[in-house]
Amino acid sequence: MINPRQIEAFRAVMLTGGITAAAELLNISQPAVSRLIGDLQYALKLTLFERRGPRIAPTSEAISLYQVVDRAFVGLELIEQTARDLTARRSGALRVAAMPALGVGFLPRYVARFLSDRPRVDIALRGSTSPIILDWVATGQCELGFAHTPIDHAAVLTEKIHGIPAVAILPSSHPLAARDVLAPKDFEGESFISTSPPALLRSRIDTIFADHDVSRLMRVETQLTMNACAMVAAGYGVSIVDPFTAQDYVPHGLVVRPFEPRIGFDIAILRSAQVPLSMIAEDFLAGFLEEATRFRDNFFDIGGTGNGGELVRGTEL
Repeated sequence: MINPRQIEAFRAVMLTGGITAAAELLNISQPAVSRLIGDLQYALKLTLFERRGPRIAPTSEAISLYQVVDRAFVGLELIEQTARDLTARRSGALRVAAMPALGVGFLPRYVARFLSDRPRVDIALRGSTSPIILDWVATGQCELGFAHTPIDHAAVLTEKIHGIPAVAILPSSHPLAARDVLAPKDFEGESFISTSPPALLRSRIDTIFADHDVSRLMRVETQLTMNACAMVAAGYGVSIVDPFTAQDYVPHGLVVRPFEPRIGFDIAILRSAQVPLSMIAEDFLAGFLEEATRFRDNFFDIGGTGNGGELVRGTEL
């Protein structure tokens, strides 16, 4: 029966063209290489090398065998390289799902930067509503999910990101665009574009206006905040939305202003309760949190309202 050491010696002789060079490559003695080759020939019942003067030459059988052996070694080397890449976080695959607020603009831009120096990392990015994202993570179809709160599922671990304030959005020609900060009373009688219930952000917005006895003209309701941003940028109505979506419409004429009292916009980071995150996923999540903090600070500093500090993470098990 052949053994791996014999195959290793055979490959070394084929690569180097001689017993002496093969011994140096394997860091063993010449007699040891000769013995391994002899044992291999005996086990295979094949003559693999013929002596021609001071040198040896492979037989046609040896050349045919080497083609198979080399492919096997390449496979082993690929396994070893892949393992090294995984350890060094240079390769791997990641499946991520996100709600539209993140999945349309902010997250794809972050993914592009994340992949720029990781040529052997593959990412599948999916977008949907929070209940569907929860199901994808719970059933193992996605490793990471970004969704609206609240989230409750026995098979899913949830981390909340707090500290992201919702923002008021206006057409550039609107009189309120001249103000630095907007309050509930500023929206009295304004055509207001709302997100569809039961969104938590919608509930918080409605509560704020009810507490301040402000009546808005509820003319349009939409499921997606990007629709609200597009309509406001086109010159119709006002709204309060998440800053991630609002950012993408600033170049199209959208005016963004801080809103007081502050309305918190929370993000739930979802992962499996049964399967630990891969090293690539851990890196991806850490980078996402840094990117979200940087976005929040830069976005509101541009508007003159930077509040500094890192995003607050809370874990719910």
